[in-house]
Amino acid sequence: MATIEIDGKPYQAQPGQMLIEVADANGINIPRFCYHKKLSVAANCRMCLVEVEKAPKPMPACATPVMDGMKVWTRSAKALTAQQAVMEFLLINHPLDCPICDQGGECELQDVAVGYGKDVSRYDEGKRVVVDKNLGPLIATEMTRCIHCTRCVRFSQEITGIQEMGAPGRGEHTYIGTYIEKNIASELSGNMIDLCPVGALTSKPFRFAARAWEMQQCDTIAPHDSLGSNLHLHIRRNQIMRVAPKENEAINEVWISDRDRFSYQGLTAEDRLTAPMIRIGDTWQATSWEKALAFVKEGLKKVINVHGNQSVGALASPTATVEELYLLQKFMRGIGSHNIDHRLRQIDFSDQNAAPLFPYLGQAIADLEQSDTTFIIGSHLRKEQPLLNHRLRKASLRGAKIILVNPIDYEFNLPIAAKIIAPPATWLNHLAGIAKALLENRSSLIPRSVEALLATVSPDAQQRAMAQTLCIGNKRTVLLGNLATAHPQFSIIRALAAVIAKLSGATFGYLGEANNTAGAWLAGAIPHRSAAGNPIEAAGLDAHTMLTQGMKSYILLGLEPELDSCNGRVALSNLQQADFVISLTAYRTSTIENYADVMLPIALFAETSGTYINGAGCWQSFKGAIQPTGDIRPAWKILRVLGNLFNLEGFEYTASDQICDELRQQVGNKIAGNKTAWQIPTHLELNSTSGLQRITEMPIYSVDALVRRAMALQHTLDATQVTGIHINTQMATQLGLTANNPVMVKQNGAAINLPVVIDERVPDESVLIYAGQVAQVELGAWHGQIELTATR
Repeated sequence: MATIEIDGKPYQAQPGQMLIEVADANGINIPRFCYHKKLSVAANCRMCLVEVEKAPKPMPACATPVMDGMKVWTRSAKALTAQQAVMEFLLINHPLDCPICDQGGECELQDVAVGYGKDVSRYDEGKRVVVDKNLGPLIATEMTRCIHCTRCVRFSQEITGIQEMGAPGRGEHTYIGTYIEKNIASELSGNMIDLCPVGALTSKPFRFAARAWEMQQCDTIAPHDSLGSNLHLHIRRNQIMRVAPKENEAINEVWISDRDRFSYQGLTAEDRLTAPMIRIGDTWQATSWEKALAFVKEGLKKVINVHGNQSVGALASPTATVEELYLLQKFMRGIGSHNIDHRLRQIDFSDQNAAPLFPYLGQAIADLEQSDTTFIIGSHLRKEQPLLNHRLRKASLRGAKIILVNPIDYEFNLPIAAKIIAPPATWLNHLAGIAKALLENRSSLIPRSVEALLATVSPDAQQRAMAQTLCIGNKRTVLLGNLATAHPQFSIIRALAAVIAKLSGATFGYLGEANNTAGAWLAGAIPHRSAAGNPIEAAGLDAHTMLTQGMKSYILLGLEPELDSCNGRVALSNLQQADFVISLTAYRTSTIENYADVMLPIALFAETSGTYINGAGCWQSFKGAIQPTGDIRPAWKILRVLGNLFNLEGFEYTASDQICDELRQQVGNKIAGNKTAWQIPTHLELNSTSGLQRITEMPIYSVDALVRRAMALQHTLDATQVTGIHINTQMATQLGLTANNPVMVKQNGAAINLPVVIDERVPDESVLIYAGQVAQVELGAWHGQIELTATR
């Protein structure tokens, strides 16, 4: 440790630590613009100049390492004179438009100018004007205000990993912008709004909507990916105006994804349901809660009396809160049915009894940065889990190896050491080959069943190279992604992945599908386990069975099954044929009206209190930030009243935290563990593809009902490039297809016309069709053989 003196007081510091870091750690204020603790040091604004003993001139605190015995003055005459000179220089070209600037009231330049600026400038020439750039639907620009701190440039290079922003030009001709005219494509781009110390980069959806001093701040948890990012909601008159990150180093550091930042727009969508509605004949009628719930009771009891309690099934969104999911399963089991599930995108449930307590990441989120080798199976990680991808990018920058098996050659923002890009039908072959290559190099005791399973497998050079890479380093990780979970042979893929993890000494983990996938498992929203993971002797039906074989009655919680399930066409058909469908929904759509008998308006993430559990097992509770409009009610309150109407025991809750406490007491000290005994498939049938194979991916901005209604996100490149049928040039030429022309797509008896999109990421003998799109619902199942016919 080094001892230094700042403004006459001694402090301890690590040798080589920058002065500004020591000052910040001890509450000493030093003004700055270019410095940010998560970015590299640029030292180009010079606002942090301080006086250092024996230094001939003021030194930038952000770029001056401490040394033992160093003496520093941050408020001396020399330091203040230097800081005031820099401030004067920065204000030479800055416009005097604070009254109309969106950054007004929370501008770092304003704040610092109060202490270090002057009311009169000695510079009387005309100010510089810079042309604004169109960076897309999320970020608004006023580049005349830019002070060239380069935070956005360093962010795009160091955090997003895509050099989208730069500083072309020299001298007074320098400007910040994209090198060519294009939109920002990063899924983390909104963080540049927070980084900008002036009003040069601001939120386009928020533009001119409110002032900082008009808004109140409320904290909550992000409602999308399995990270559970911490958020600040900025609220004016019971409306969310914008969302910003809340710092939590263990989870999201200081960043949030664009999906978490801008999805709040879905709260005020035009099709928001604000009153209970029941269908009388072919007519929908708004009604009171008392009449609507009485209607629900009558309809459910009629179905149960005629067809039995096993004729009722419940399907829930994994974005629902723990409290809502817990009460839904408690209600279902109270009426005698275990038919409840949240896994709408999964097909294979054959080994669900061997699954862990919940889909566990296998380690703390921050520990991913320490992994020496990470093997990703079936995940567009950059879009599925943007901030987990950022953690792995940090690991890769220090030398970690990232390898993967994927159906599409996705563009990653980190170096990939090895990859296998192949249709999902061939994944078993590749994983078995990797496992066999690892087995050949193991000398320790291996179960004979593993050797017997892989006896006929002959790994190729690519598989051997993957196995060799997987053995690098001391800390290794194997992660199963959402594309693997949705695979028709998920049970075998999971078992092979576990074998690979065992043979390589890696930590095995799951990349959760939604923000509360872990919470849904713990709450008991699965057919084979009740709350806290307690097994059910006579398991109910899984989601795929309920939607494909049909039920007499459905209870839907926060779902649009036609878009959220892995076979929207069959799901719609069976929902329409059901006798009684209850939809607890935030939105009213014509599709829901076609199959539902009652629609109950529910509150969304910012409108209700609740708890989410992330993939690392962290419970995070939050309060409602705004009051829902109209007759909208929190889903847990609706389910509580339903329990009372059916005279079920244990539905006397008056607050959501009582429900959470009850579940936590049941969970007790149970912990998820992926380090189980050998998980060995009972059989292994290696596949070979025949004909064109469909590959399906859920786009980043279609994952749930809330995001699908966030208009700013729906105008991004990630959202506008998900239409059509994607195929590579070679296959398109072979089939006589041309870009943008329509093609007849046939699958399982269904046929629709879609435009052709040439996409070199797609492997041969495959086509990519995105899920979550109304135009593609009619095709049905996410996997299988597909036919293409050029239309004339």
